Amino acid sequence: MKVLLTGSNGQLGRELTRQLKQKKIDHVGYDIPEFDITDKEKMTVIIAKEQPTVIVNCGALTNVDGCETQKELAMAINAAGPKALAEIARDQDIVLVQVSTDYVFDGGGISLNGVLRPYVEADPIDPKTVYGESKAAGEKAVVETTPKYFVIRTAWLYGDGNNFVKTMLELASKHPKLTVVNDQVGSPTSTVDLAAAIIDLMQTDYYGTYHGTCEGQCSWYDFAVEIFRLSGIKVAVEPVTSEQFVRPAPRPKYSVLENKALNDLNMNHFRPWQVSLAEYLKNLN
Repeated sequence: MKVLLTGSNGQLGRELTRQLKQKKIDHVGYDIPEFDITDKEKMTVIIAKEQPTVIVNCGALTNVDGCETQKELAMAINAAGPKALAEIARDQDIVLVQVSTDYVFDGGGISLNGVLRPYVEADPIDPKTVYGESKAAGEKAVVETTPKYFVIRTAWLYGDGNNFVKTMLELASKHPKLTVVNDQVGSPTSTVDLAAAIIDLMQTDYYGTYHGTCEGQCSWYDFAVEIFRLSGIKVAVEPVTSEQFVRPAPRPKYSVLENKALNDLNMNHFRPWQVSLAEYLKNLN
């Protein structure tokens, strides 16, 4: 097995590199500018040279607000790019892992007896942002183009790079009081857990679409409070509504994903979000 990672300098790419190295799995990482997902010709040459058996595409335009004003670029990177990769993978008999997002759903949640339930893989998608639309198009292209694929949707990801956890710690060092939204709910997910799930899956032939997030759910406010509690930081955190933080792209009010497909295979090794967060903070210090 040889793995080629795209977007290897991102949070997930770095963690995958670390775990592949640890597991002694042959791998190579590429990122922009040398690996441009919008340039199929260039990608074909690199892939032919490296001869991977698996490609994990972590490359994406993930700036949710930026996507609203750069729709063409978002579609080129998040939709056309995965389509081109899927064509190469199909033609060279390579397994393709496409990392996707909770933003493909409408963010309103699905009501079961008056209570919102987590989204499962089979639920209809209905993106409400350009970012979500472009990632949904990328998923569709992969599924329709190549038979040997894994689409893995995740959410609220943090790891080695810029993320919510580091932002909160930085803000707490400068301000005695912070305001954090309390009406958006999701599952904070560590790149450690997600990378492990990807490596497990890509060594099987259980092709299909999966959800991969840490277990449990909370609001961004709850997440922040837990970050400070685990870090032993005393800072006042005030819950506010999304309306008090107006952004170019609407944020999902509910983006909890259930790892149903992984559970069905007895392959769901994601930990409770609090446990993964505690480990992350310990390693950060």
